[in-house]
Amino acid sequence: MKRILFMFVLFIFCTIEWSCTKDPGLGGNSAIFGKIIAHNYNAEFTELKGIYPAYDEDVFIIYGDDKSFSERIRSSYEGIYEFKYMRPGDYTIYVYSKDSTLMMPAEMYPVISKVTIDDNNQMVEVPDMKIFR
Repeated sequence: MKRILFMFVLFIFCTIEWSCTKDPGLGGNSAIFGKIIAHNYNAEFTELKGIYPAYDEDVFIIYGDDKSFSERIRSSYEGIYEFKYMRPGDYTIYVYSKDSTLMMPAEMYPVISKVTIDDNNQMVEVPDMKIFR
């Protein structure tokens, strides 16, 4: 009887331990942050008018293997964005930029960065993301 009880308790403990594994996303205490830099050109992309922080840009994040964006925020007046309260896992960050080659039919394309949070209480910095305006 004691052996059966021990096996049952062990089974319950292992089941709870495995079911507590959290997927990437909200609910943690880490953050992902970065900056967007805009390169402003004329319509033909032959003359650079200026380089500055890309303010009020939509910034998207995909949690793990999700098929579409999980959250969208806007960059600050300094071009900075931050996704707070993230759990450990893999993330994809992206913003949209004009096509400087003038070859893409959609005229816009995503600028993508992939990052990983390995542990709790991490501040993961994404390299500057360059977009064209």
